[in-house]
Amino acid sequence: MACNPGLGPVPAERTSEPILLTALRLSTYSGQAHLTNASGFFFQRGDRLYLVTSRHVLRDAVSGHNPSRILIELHTDGDNLAASTGFSIPLYRDGQPLWRDGIDGGGRVDVAAIAIDRDALPETLAYRAFTPEHLVRAGDLVEIGCTLMVVGFPLGFHDTLHHMPVVRRAALASSFGLRFQGQGYFLTDARTHRGTSGAPVVMPVDRLQGERSAALGDVPWLLLGIHSSRLDLGSRDLEQDEALGLNCTWYADILLTLTET
Repeated sequence: MACNPGLGPVPAERTSEPILLTALRLSTYSGQAHLTNASGFFFQRGDRLYLVTSRHVLRDAVSGHNPSRILIELHTDGDNLAASTGFSIPLYRDGQPLWRDGIDGGGRVDVAAIAIDRDALPETLAYRAFTPEHLVRAGDLVEIGCTLMVVGFPLGFHDTLHHMPVVRRAALASSFGLRFQGQGYFLTDARTHRGTSGAPVVMPVDRLQGERSAALGDVPWLLLGIHSSRLDLGSRDLEQDEALGLNCTWYADILLTLTET
């Protein structure tokens, strides 16, 4: 089928799936100096809106990464996804971090949530947000090997016209609900890159029925976790052995702790 480059903007509901509007392209800065690219997403609890990403995107003592602010890209017109604006979020006030992170029995969790000042947002905004309803509950079937999706910006790559993320297919590579090696994450089998850190890892919920399905609105996906990093073996022979292709994904239920008032 031939494409018609002369077509003008088409309403968002006809050109994008709502899941794509949950994800955010994120850049870190030290003052005016650009440092890194990453991914993030919206999470809403009650009337509070949060940006969620990997903690190491905001501060990483090992590499010395310590940005002072982040910049996210927002859609400002639901009928024209080419319309967007940058929105800067400071990371510190009076020397204290403005984000929340956590520690569990396995150590520090590589997830951070930062509250967004709704009054400072553009008057018009096209977005979707995950909510506590999108988190896995007892009885939800999440089977080993099931198909998942990672919604993000690998190497910063995205649809530069419509400012949309791309989606990579993944498979659940460790038993969901078991903390892999005692850490607060599970494994996925997927091709990922730098810049995907902080991306939501989701599973379609077409089998959910009734009130549960209705509560998810037009984003019928379960939020299983937050992509953090690729997993590799220090003992791997770089000449003989391919990379494992496995990734660490932190369980999303940590967000209930990080967004408590």
